Amino acid sequence: MTTALANRTIPVSGMTCAACSARVQRSLEQTPGVASASVNLMTGEATVDFDPASVTPERLVAAIRDTGYGAELPRPNATAEAAFESQDQERGLEATTLTRKFWVAVVPAVVMMIVGHPRSDAVRWLELGLTLPVVLWSGRHFYTRAWAALRHGGADMNTLIAVGTGAAFGFSVFMTVASGWVGARGVMPQVYYEAVATIVALVLLGNLLEVRAKRRTAGAVRRLMGLRPDTAHVIRQGTEVEVPVADVHVGEVLLVRPGERIPVDGVVLQGTTTVDESMLTGEPAPVAKAEGDEVVGATLNRHGSVQMRATRVGGDTVLSRIIAMVRGAQGAKAPIQRLADRISAVFVPIVIGIAVVTFGLWYALGPEPRYLHALVSAVTVLIIACPCAMGLATPTAVMVATGRGAELGVLIKGGDALQRAAELDVVALDKTGTLTEGRPAVTHNGLDDESLRLAASLERLSEHPLADAIVSAARERGLELVDPEAFGARPGRGVSGRAAGREIVVGSRRLMLEQGVAVDAFDQLADTLAGQGATPVYVAVDGRPAGLMAVADPVKPTSREAVAALAALGLEIIMLTGDDRRTAESVARTVGIEHVMAEVLPDRKLEELRRIQESGKVVAMVGDGLNDAPALAQADLGIAIGTGTDVAMDTAGITLMGGDLLGVVRALGLARRALRVIRENLFWAFVYNVIGIPVAAGALYPAFGILLTPALAAAAMAISSVSVVTNSLRLRSA
Repeated sequence: MTTALANRTIPVSGMTCAACSARVQRSLEQTPGVASASVNLMTGEATVDFDPASVTPERLVAAIRDTGYGAELPRPNATAEAAFESQDQERGLEATTLTRKFWVAVVPAVVMMIVGHPRSDAVRWLELGLTLPVVLWSGRHFYTRAWAALRHGGADMNTLIAVGTGAAFGFSVFMTVASGWVGARGVMPQVYYEAVATIVALVLLGNLLEVRAKRRTAGAVRRLMGLRPDTAHVIRQGTEVEVPVADVHVGEVLLVRPGERIPVDGVVLQGTTTVDESMLTGEPAPVAKAEGDEVVGATLNRHGSVQMRATRVGGDTVLSRIIAMVRGAQGAKAPIQRLADRISAVFVPIVIGIAVVTFGLWYALGPEPRYLHALVSAVTVLIIACPCAMGLATPTAVMVATGRGAELGVLIKGGDALQRAAELDVVALDKTGTLTEGRPAVTHNGLDDESLRLAASLERLSEHPLADAIVSAARERGLELVDPEAFGARPGRGVSGRAAGREIVVGSRRLMLEQGVAVDAFDQLADTLAGQGATPVYVAVDGRPAGLMAVADPVKPTSREAVAALAALGLEIIMLTGDDRRTAESVARTVGIEHVMAEVLPDRKLEELRRIQESGKVVAMVGDGLNDAPALAQADLGIAIGTGTDVAMDTAGITLMGGDLLGVVRALGLARRALRVIRENLFWAFVYNVIGIPVAAGALYPAFGILLTPALAAAAMAISSVSVVTNSLRLRSA
């Protein structure tokens, strides 16, 4: 018997570049009992799948700390909102600290620029005094983290900065302390205190801008959390009391007035109103609510006062689940990031090697003073090559895109789903509840009251939308339904069972033939009804045909527009439904779909999807997240359209909180823009290093006499990182 894997997300502090996250991930993956690990530089989190029988969460934390980075287990039972708030506060504190460190570094740098090149011992000692606070406080974390990485056999961005500025500072201190000894040998003492302070200041500025940009990328989650009301009006012992939302319990009765946000998930007990659910669905039209209707926490009550019973509170609410899903998605990597991860794992050692070679070549072949040119060029290579941009290229775009998707009512499970959505060739659409409203009604009833009563009694246990229509038709006639004595669902065909001592079969013509019921007499009427877009439903009682019903499910007003928009994206559109072929073809003609696969049972749906996949095409399945769950799982990308059920969220890569098929168009459009931004980011991150490192090493000096200074290298490094984040932030307006 195999032990089920556990999943844990652990906050990691101190990571500043792609090499950092790659080293932490490698350490976790090498820990016995760990099945997989993903470390996200952008969110500062490690997500680990592990065997709890072989390794404990505490051991995972120790593995992270062994690499030289900080890690703490989240508080037990901490909600996604609490984790986000904690991280947001930490980033705010980090931004404040970086701001102070920046000013302590930049002021001495500016002063030394004004003073100019020191030609006296007094000025050199003054500059040493100005630089000491920069090295000992502003840039101290670069050196301590580099030492921690070295002790654990690794190297990262801090190593490059520490070695580069440390070499320049150590050289300058020697020239200051031993200026007489150096001068006596005919060498003018050269110091680089200004470069050290400027480099530290610019790197800190880049870090500060990155932290602020990261907080901006998390703005979507922050806005979702801001929708929650702080208090709720609860009726306790007949009296209305105002309590914090955290103190509301399942089953309590709440009063919600016009203009207030609904505190928790629940069901309306009394009153009518309209609710703005745009925070969930992205659709602005208010939704009418009456007794028995479900309402979702954080949505806005527009007009009427209602009493409601709380059904989900705390971390179980839809909003909390959305936030948790978005947070999880932002921490998940896209497959396109693997190349950057592989390069980052060996990048820093290679750069250090290039810096050593650069020093050797300049010292052996460069002009006098050779040792100065060698030192400056080596330091410049170390500074310009910090791999921040590569580490931020993918996660920033994923983070912004998933956050923006949540604002549009599109929940994207992670980077893999985002990339798959951008690479689709085929979109397979279910009919009922996807292209149609999913609220069918009986349009033709050829049954007597007793047959209708028996059929409806059986259909009460079915989850299919057609069953609801039959039950509603019986209740409209005032028929008294009974509890079935036996019930069996026939997926894609109908139901059968026993009620009131009678054997009943309700479903398609195929089911009737399987049960040996002759229904040829109804074929002409069935053809006519199906041609009108209705679904024929046959009923048999005690093995004899009792009559024919027709159930019509109106096509959604936006379905035709959505199908046209998907086709405009260059996608092949097919309908994959278990419904009657004539009905399916009628709906297909209405919405503009040419390829129809009808009367397809659930197992046949899987076969059809596999056939498409075997032809080399990437296929998405769009369904309602309930009866389509197997097909959603089989497809390269499952898109659940509807109200965000548990099954949909668990099975689908993308969940649409609204019922509008245009949400699929929005999701795929956002995914394509996100993948384009990721490719742009990776391109410029790679190009920056491919061009920057040779220039820093002095490749342009022989032909043009151009040398890059360490300060300019630091500025270029900071600009490259910020430009990647800024490019990703464009997705906020997608």
